[in-house]
Amino acid sequence: MRNFVDKHSIVRDIWGNSDTILLVFAGASAEFALNKAVDWLYFTGKLPKDSLGRLFSTVNYAKAIVFANEASALKAIDQMTAIHNSVEAKRGKAIPEWAYKDVLFMLIDYSITSYEVLEQPLSIKQKQEVLDVFTKVGQRMGLTNLPLTYSEFTVTRQKHLEQNFKNGAYTKDLYKQYRKHLGAVRYKLLIEAQILLLPQTVRTMLKFRKISFLKPLIILYKIARQLKLDGLVKDILLPSAYKQDIKQLNSI
Repeated sequence: MRNFVDKHSIVRDIWGNSDTILLVFAGASAEFALNKAVDWLYFTGKLPKDSLGRLFSTVNYAKAIVFANEASALKAIDQMTAIHNSVEAKRGKAIPEWAYKDVLFMLIDYSITSYEVLEQPLSIKQKQEVLDVFTKVGQRMGLTNLPLTYSEFTVTRQKHLEQNFKNGAYTKDLYKQYRKHLGAVRYKLLIEAQILLLPQTVRTMLKFRKISFLKPLIILYKIARQLKLDGLVKDILLPSAYKQDIKQLNSI
């Protein structure tokens, strides 16, 4: 049976590595907090109650789709759409299409940026592969007018960041939740990872500096990975409550 993502695609390399996905998670946590449609996630109560778990579920869903066969991936996307439709019915209001696109664009952008931070620069062809995969997801969800080339994507992505994001009350509350669930040291690591990844527009909204203290430490982490010590590093640095989620991220 045909795979949803070709087995030789760079997308499988990106989403088959827990290190890369954890950086995607870090970027996503910032954008969820800033998005003007975050009130939808507060409506279900899941985000404020378990903000990290909610984000893990988002990236786990994306990973499952990347490594599924065509039929299973389409079924998963349809299930995800049905869940959102149910929330819309309960609230009596439709989630705006731009909000769905924002999540899709976020996954595309941080997939590329995270891989480049940890591994090596991607070619335009490889970036296009990432775009094509998540465009298939969006089209299956019924989203319209999605950018079809990477150059179009960069322009559209920037417009969305400028129009659909703000630092408001939900932003402050979510960051309080992140700190509560992570503790002071891990929360600091999250912030430094975000500074490393976030587009300038987003960093400005959050009043972050430009340079992350993590940048020189990435080199040391790569050495630890070569020595097979990265698992120990992650056990020390990451919350024990989510260790099982993190281990699952590495399975292909």
